[in-house]
Amino acid sequence: MSETMKNTTRRRRLFFRRGTTSVEFAVTVPLFLAFLFGALEFGRANMIRHTAQNAAYEAARAAIVPGATAAKAEAAAYTALSYAGIGTATVTITPSVLGPGDNEVTVDVSVPMDPNSYLTPLFLSGKNLEATSTLSREITGL
Repeated sequence: MSETMKNTTRRRRLFFRRGTTSVEFAVTVPLFLAFLFGALEFGRANMIRHTAQNAAYEAARAAIVPGATAAKAEAAAYTALSYAGIGTATVTITPSVLGPGDNEVTVDVSVPMDPNSYLTPLFLSGKNLEATSTLSREITGL
């Protein structure tokens, strides 16, 4: 085969391969972006879940000491939630009025994903992340 024939064949092959990079890019970029945004969303969800568990525990700790009120425990939960930038959450303390006869305190924290996500949630839209902590109250006067 002569040199000009080899060059012609090579040019013809390159001509038919034109655009393959664009097609490969168009196929792989949506998959890459889906993985990237999914990792961001699930990373934020894990951070919210962990912060909600910590807020429930901190609120329960604030509620078990003698003289504690449900308002102080709720404030402790919202303070813990604010560290992660969680602005919308529901904190429920049971019993709602802490008295000397109450042996346990249960704190439930529910955080909706929609207003607390960094991005518009694709996978966890409409979901709530919940955490519960139950602790025994401290007994005084023994």
